[in-house]
Amino acid sequence: MKFPESFYAGGFFVAAVLTALLTPWCIRLSRKLGLVDEPGDRKIHGQAVSLAGGIAVFCGAFFAIALGGFLLSTNFLDGSTHDRLQYGLAHRAGRLAVICSGGLAMLCLGLLDDRYELSPGIKFFGQLVVAFLVAASGIRITLFVPSIVFSYAATVLWILILVNAFNFMDNMNGLCAGVTAIAALFFGIAAAIRGDYLVAGLAFVFAGAFCGFLPFNFPEAKAFLGDSGSHLAGFVVAVLGILPHYYSSKHPHAVAVFVPLLILAVPLYDMISVVMIRMRSGEPVYVGDNNHLSHRLLRRGYSRRTAVSLIWLATAVAGGFSLLL
Repeated sequence: MKFPESFYAGGFFVAAVLTALLTPWCIRLSRKLGLVDEPGDRKIHGQAVSLAGGIAVFCGAFFAIALGGFLLSTNFLDGSTHDRLQYGLAHRAGRLAVICSGGLAMLCLGLLDDRYELSPGIKFFGQLVVAFLVAASGIRITLFVPSIVFSYAATVLWILILVNAFNFMDNMNGLCAGVTAIAALFFGIAAAIRGDYLVAGLAFVFAGAFCGFLPFNFPEAKAFLGDSGSHLAGFVVAVLGILPHYYSSKHPHAVAVFVPLLILAVPLYDMISVVMIRMRSGEPVYVGDNNHLSHRLLRRGYSRRTAVSLIWLATAVAGGFSLLL
C-alpha cells in the first residue's frame, strides 16, 4: 500500500486501537470523577453507566495525531511521503491547532454539562463562543458570497447546528458514535478524492477513534459518549464539512458544495424534524422527548439494534450519494 492510502489506513487503525485501549482506563477515571449517567424515567439502563466516551475518543485521536507529528520529525517515513506531509503540515499547522483546541473546548463544555447539568442558556453560550473563535481563526464558510459578515454567521450557525444535531442524536447505544464514524469516513474519502491529504487524514483519524469506542457502546453499553462526546462529534463533523475545497479549479462543479449536507443529511433531518414536532406541540426545543428518528422506528416495531443499524445504513447511503457530486 502506497502513499496516501497507507497514511489514511494508518491514521484510522492507530486511532481505533489507541481509543480501544484507552477506553477502559477512561471508564475507571470517569467513575472516580462522578461522570456517570444515572438511571431515570426516559432511560432503559438500570444502573449508572460511565460517560467516558468523549474523553476516550479525544485522547485516541489526539495521540494518533501526535504520533504522526513525531514520525514526521524522524526518518521513519520515506522521503517522498515525508516531504508531502511536511509541506501540508506547514500550511495547515495553525488550523490543526485550532481544530484540536476547539475540540478540547467542546469536550470540556460537555464534561461540565455531564457533571453539573448546565442550563441550556449557558451551554448554548459556550458553544457560541467556541464556534465564533473557530470562525475568527480563519476556518470559515464562504459559499461564493464575498461578505465577511456572512462568512462568520454561516460558520457559527453551521457549527451550532451540527453540535446540537449530534447531541440530539445521542439517544441510543451506538447511534451517535456510529453515525459520526460513518460521516467522518465519507468526509475522508471526499477529501482524499480532492487530494487534500491532511484533511482526509484528520477525518480518517476521527473515524477510527469513534470506531475504537463503538464496541464499548454497542450493542450493550459499558460507556456512553455523554454530552462531552456528542459535542466533540458534532464539532468534528462540522469542521470537516468546512475545511475541504469542494469547489476549485480542479473540481469546478458548484453543486459539490452540497457534499457536507448529503453526508450529514440523516442527523440534520433528525434535528429539524424533532424541532418542528416540539414547536407544533408548544414544547421548548431543548427539552428531550421520544420523537427522534430512532424512537419513531421503535414505534414502527423495529428493535433498538435494528433501528440503530437502519440509521447507520441511511447515513452510509447518503454519504455514498455525496461522492457522486
